[in-house]
Amino acid sequence: MKRKLLSTFSVLAAVGASLLGGGAPAQAADPSTLVSAGAQQQAAAFWTAERMRSATPMDAITVNVRPGKVATGTPSSVSPTAIPNAGGPWTGGGAVVKTTGRVFFTMGDRTASCSGSAVTSTNKSTVITAGHCVKYQGAWHTNWVFVPGYDNGNRPYGTWAARSLKATPQWVASENISYDIGAAVVSQLDGANLTDVVGGQGIAFNQPKQQNMYAYGYPAAAPYDGSKLIYCSGKAFNEWLGTGDLGLTCNMTGGASGGPWFLSFSESAGTGTLNSVNSFKYNFSTKYMFGPYFAADAQNLYNAAQTA
Repeated sequence: MKRKLLSTFSVLAAVGASLLGGGAPAQAADPSTLVSAGAQQQAAAFWTAERMRSATPMDAITVNVRPGKVATGTPSSVSPTAIPNAGGPWTGGGAVVKTTGRVFFTMGDRTASCSGSAVTSTNKSTVITAGHCVKYQGAWHTNWVFVPGYDNGNRPYGTWAARSLKATPQWVASENISYDIGAAVVSQLDGANLTDVVGGQGIAFNQPKQQNMYAYGYPAAAPYDGSKLIYCSGKAFNEWLGTGDLGLTCNMTGGASGGPWFLSFSESAGTGTLNSVNSFKYNFSTKYMFGPYFAADAQNLYNAAQTA
């Protein structure tokens, strides 16, 4: 069995069992990288509207499930109950259409996209996304930008270049999928901070599982094309293979990675509490989306990002 990440670059990964191990790996790897002012300017200039539209999915990344594990049961006992939606355009408006955006980056000679969310933070400049949306196979991504409120090539709130990329130590050290959480600290744009322009969603850690949640992202693989904000909603369930991840019935595809999962979401206000991100799907059951549980390591990452 395999499971696949939901970013949009084309790489096949044959990763060992340590990727999915439950224990914390060595903490020696530097969980962040700085981006020079020149590289930030280059990134902002690189991402033309045409390049953004052409950053479409190629082959999905796949990772091996830990040997000896098999799926037991289904989430039928905790099927969605709160305004269930398996993946449709968000037409409700509210703050979420400004705080959620597409993430664009390059990996070698490939252009790629993910999703992300602006969150409340001390520096007013923090974006939360997936770990593989900032670093993969030992290399930090380049030309990294966040485009809040992206709408079919339009950038109503500008293009925000990262000055620092971060991920959990477990993701940096061994790409442990249960810690697939990343963050970016973006530079000011026209003298303003990110959340002063678009606002920021709340964020929380160590919350009870199996709650009603809303997931958002910009899926770019068929039947989607990355042009619109898509959402899923329902009751989260515990992932079956013992990773500790959260699951949600959701048909979002590649490009949705890093998009926010919200607790206590208000449809009228478009606000909630960020508590996971889109991370991966199993090839044998693509109707379900999975995301990492936000515990102490996610909180440490957020604290490091918001004070950078």
